[in-house]
Amino acid sequence: MNIKKYTMTKIGKEEILLELDALQSSARKNALERIKNARKFCDFREDSEFNSALKSQAEIEERIILLQNMLDNAEVIIEDDQLLDTVVFGKSVTFIELPDGQKETYTIVGTEEADFQSNKISFDSPIAKSLLGKSSGDKVSVKTPGGEVKMKIITIE
Repeated sequence: MNIKKYTMTKIGKEEILLELDALQSSARKNALERIKNARKFCDFREDSEFNSALKSQAEIEERIILLQNMLDNAEVIIEDDQLLDTVVFGKSVTFIELPDGQKETYTIVGTEEADFQSNKISFDSPIAKSLLGKSSGDKVSVKTPGGEVKMKIITIE
């Protein structure tokens, strides 16, 4: 059987541990209390609050199972400090788009950690793939659905 590995940063693993703890402690208890309260007043065939509480509890349990599986199969990538000026997994990269000079910064993380709103992109993304292995000052091209984008790497942290 081929077990899926979840590539992540140390910080990403810590965030999963925090979420799991919150789900197992407070969220699970709250969901069970909600079911208990809904049970007091319901006709089980038609009670939307009871059904909603059951659905919420099931979603929490599914998420707990997923997070536990991710942690059990985590592959934490540690940054190599010898590659100070090279884009590698876990590093933040600041670049400017050419020719307009729009500055952007992204951290390259595992697929499960990716969150575009927080400027965290998956190492599998087109942008990350084009940046990996490059150094400050390098110019790269990225093929996106909107066309080719050219950029120059400014800093790597």
